[in-house]
Amino acid sequence: MDAETPQRLRIAIAGAVQGVGFRPFVCRLAREIGLAGSVCNDGAGVLIEAEGAPAALDRFLDRLARDAPAHAMVTDRAVTRLAPRFTAGFSITPSAEGAACSAVVMADLVTCPDCLRELDDPTDRRYGYPFTTCVACGPRYSVMTALPYDRARTTMHRFPLCAECAAEYADPGSRRFHAESICCPACGPQLALWDAQGSVLATRQAALAAAAAALRAGRIVAMKGLGGFQLLVDARDDAAVRRLRVRKRRPRKPFALMLADLDATARLAEVSAIERAALASPAGPIVLLAAKPGGALAPAVAPGMGCLGIMLPTSPLHHLLLRAVGFPLVATSGNLGGAPILTDETAALRALAGVADLFLVHDRPIAHAVDDSVVRVIAGGVTVLRRARGYAPLPLAWPAVGAPLLALGGQQKNTLATGFAGRIFLGPHGGDLDDAAALDAFRRAAISLPALHQLAVTRVACDRHPDYASTRHAETLGPGVVRVPHHLAHALSGMVDRGLDGPLLAVAWDGTGDGGDGTVWGGEFLAIDPPRWRRAGHLLAFRLPGGDAAAREPRRSALGVLAALEGVAVPERDDLPPLAAFTAPERRILATMLARGVAAPFASSAGRLFDAVAALLDLCQRAGFEGEAAMALEAAAAGAAPAPLPTPVPRGDHPLVLDWRPTLAALLAARASGVAAGALAAGFHDALAAGIVAVARDVAAHRVLLTGGCFQNALLAGRAAARLDAAGIEPFCHRQVPPNDGGLAVGQIAFAAAPLIEERP
Repeated sequence: MDAETPQRLRIAIAGAVQGVGFRPFVCRLAREIGLAGSVCNDGAGVLIEAEGAPAALDRFLDRLARDAPAHAMVTDRAVTRLAPRFTAGFSITPSAEGAACSAVVMADLVTCPDCLRELDDPTDRRYGYPFTTCVACGPRYSVMTALPYDRARTTMHRFPLCAECAAEYADPGSRRFHAESICCPACGPQLALWDAQGSVLATRQAALAAAAAALRAGRIVAMKGLGGFQLLVDARDDAAVRRLRVRKRRPRKPFALMLADLDATARLAEVSAIERAALASPAGPIVLLAAKPGGALAPAVAPGMGCLGIMLPTSPLHHLLLRAVGFPLVATSGNLGGAPILTDETAALRALAGVADLFLVHDRPIAHAVDDSVVRVIAGGVTVLRRARGYAPLPLAWPAVGAPLLALGGQQKNTLATGFAGRIFLGPHGGDLDDAAALDAFRRAAISLPALHQLAVTRVACDRHPDYASTRHAETLGPGVVRVPHHLAHALSGMVDRGLDGPLLAVAWDGTGDGGDGTVWGGEFLAIDPPRWRRAGHLLAFRLPGGDAAAREPRRSALGVLAALEGVAVPERDDLPPLAAFTAPERRILATMLARGVAAPFASSAGRLFDAVAALLDLCQRAGFEGEAAMALEAAAAGAAPAPLPTPVPRGDHPLVLDWRPTLAALLAARASGVAAGALAAGFHDALAAGIVAVARDVAAHRVLLTGGCFQNALLAGRAAARLDAAGIEPFCHRQVPPNDGGLAVGQIAFAAAPLIEERP
């Protein structure tokens, strides 16, 4: 066959290639090169048939890889030769449906620069339209009802295209060529403003203007965004912010902020180049930033915290509203307590009655609830702390995963995951399963997440803790339940995240997790060398008087630490803040609990150790939200010169015990001599980081993974990583998978796919 004889290729492409303008790109490229054929979505990704001269096909294949759309991510490409058909023309054809859908579901994307220009152009027909979108931006996962990704399988199917939008959709020269979320003011979703009884006060642009006026007047507005409702209020108005705290029943936990642009952000917070990039990324997450002193914000926004959670506008609606008000907005999840974010306007009206004064709604249904993602720069890289809008449910590669699996995560920060065909799909943040509404949403997600890919799940993975709601639900799903040790799941989630195999040492530090040996774990050193793992070491255990109550009252953890340190149940010392925080009768009861071990389990928990130090330094005696004490300790340490404290000492063997008592004894002595709390907090962080290195050296580790909720603490993770690196030990931190319990499902999938055997001494 000579070089001019036409050839035909079938090119199957897998990865994030649906919802990113890949088919329009292929069609334009093929026509430019002069090829015939077609392109369509299918259950695995995109399927191309291209016919033409061999040299033209070679150029086509080269440019497919080189010039793909910015948001596309090709993970596999298979090329098959076919008999030529000698046809003419190249087109986009209807999607091919199959029995299994392994195509990647694209996450929602923030508004692109081209759509923003249209939004601001008075001569454009989409001027000021809150739902402007194109192939490069807008809703994806939040509106998708099934795969492959086509308009008919999204909630946009209820909005038939007008003639002008239909022409753009069919025009290869338009950036809306086959943009499935395309719409305009004539044919797309519309705004309405409701009062607290659900009566319509205004529609379209008048609704937006009235909502902005209400925010300027200090009122609270519930707004339906991309993936659910947000509660908005003027972030400068302390009375309004306090009113929101009372109504939302959120007394102290910091609120997130939405600012108009990067310049506004730089006026309120310190922003590095990597943080600026994260803020302006297509995912558009909330980024935790160091607050600048003297910013024009209400004190009630983030009381006592050194960080602000800031995001930029995530949709045209947010852009328009921020411009209309001209000031920072509190933008917090539209829910109460630990309930899931609300997506339906009628349900929101009922649930948020008495919270919001007004409701800014629209008629585009949300298929999947997606909260705002949260990231933080830790040890020089962006780490996802809450994986939701912009990130979920994009996949992670893990070749060991074969037959379809479902993982149900943990009790707190619950997320679910599916795994099949070498990939793990982590769903969006769902919340804490202590709440009845969150539990209902969790049960629905356990059905909808595998259904999206039409999976027949073969096994279900869950946490080993018998009292987790997720574990109890797994037991209702029949045989094939795989129970995964909590801290091993943390470690495996980090290994999937960073693409690591063994051997390595995983430092898994968090609040609490079932240890399987009658004690509470939480300060673990796990040696992992597949197919085996072992508990190589742990923090010295101490009793937690009241068990779970210690998580809400750091002063209880402090009593357990003092008992371990001084050898008595409760020392008679009124000079220590935690002791002064209890009445004399309370002390007697707690002393009995500690002495007899009644309702006072032993715990190796790093999280509770942080709580104890925060209480001893009088930074937090009772926590108003999870992690408050540790956050207060990190905030106190920020910028302070660390007081020199001795490094915790590894003792014994199989497993090692990292003894923190010399560190705490020195801290208390320094406190008594007048050393500032900030310096002691910084010294405590330094000492623990040095302790991690000491254990890594003792077990001859060459690679160390920092995992678990304690490594959301940028100061601890950063100093530990720096010390490990200086010691010639390679450190790894989480990046795409949360180090907290929001990443457990990923580790559970990895374990279910390739179980590890525990080595016991």
